[in-house]
Amino acid sequence: MEQLQKNKEFIINYFNALAGGVGKSRALLEQYIADEGLIGHIEFFEAAFPRYEVFADEVTAEDNRVVVKARFKGTHLGDLSGIAPTYKTVEFPFAIRYEIENNKIISHWLIADQMSLMEQLGIIPAAEAAH
Repeated sequence: MEQLQKNKEFIINYFNALAGGVGKSRALLEQYIADEGLIGHIEFFEAAFPRYEVFADEVTAEDNRVVVKARFKGTHLGDLSGIAPTYKTVEFPFAIRYEIENNKIISHWLIADQMSLMEQLGIIPAAEAAH
């Protein structure tokens, strides 16, 4: 049980280190992450949404895995896979699972509401509310 709490605290500390609109430098990321795929993902979104923020709404741990239900918030100021900056601020939910070894994130799995992101950027029309 003690290790589960340590893993949760590690991820909360990681989220806090990236919070407050700080830049996500490689040096900062490497303090927490050994998963090059995750570092690349963060660098990609940092380029499109500089100083974006993430908010952890729920944190669950089992074995060496931590799952976070969270929200992303940022302003689209850079290229996003060929989509020119829209200067719109977006907020959308995501869930991410981290695997931790030796106080480093060694792998991750992520699912995000990409439809909401594209709607908020104005790339696709927003779905009409059901009546």
